[in-house]
Amino acid sequence: MFKRTSTPSEAGAATTGVERITSVLGPGVIWHGSISGSGGVRIEGAFEGEIALRGLLVVGETGRVTCDNVRANAVIVAGAVRGNITTQKLEIRSSGRVWGDVITTAFVTDEGAFLRGQIRMEETVDLGLEAAQPSVPEPIEKTPAGEGLVPPTAQRDGAAGATVVRRRKNAV
Repeated sequence: MFKRTSTPSEAGAATTGVERITSVLGPGVIWHGSISGSGGVRIEGAFEGEIALRGLLVVGETGRVTCDNVRANAVIVAGAVRGNITTQKLEIRSSGRVWGDVITTAFVTDEGAFLRGQIRMEETVDLGLEAAQPSVPEPIEKTPAGEGLVPPTAQRDGAAGATVVRRRKNAV
């Protein structure tokens, strides 16, 4: 009655257009540390530490995550998460278990999902993730006389704009 029917193109865009998995922590792997950056991460093993991710985080059915605060754009839980979750969209599948408070703009659960904590729905959620700065290597330039390549840290003569390269003479 109130359900909106979606066209096939809308349904496909909602599932694949958000994010894709670029890294996997496989079953049997135990990791202590931090995960940060951009992209999609799937955890099937055990993880303990800090997660601050610009992208999708999937905790698979065999995945176990223990964090003070999980921060990601979208989180799908089919395994177990112990810790608070701050995200724009949280989905807890039927096998998913969450022990912690949740701050989100969108929340989805399947029948049988478990959540022990409070849910706070907001219009917008600030994940506190810094903007990504792409690392671009500095270019290598040729010397004016064509003597070879000069790293960008070489000294430059301010008047003529020429690159000064000091070479050591080899003793014979």
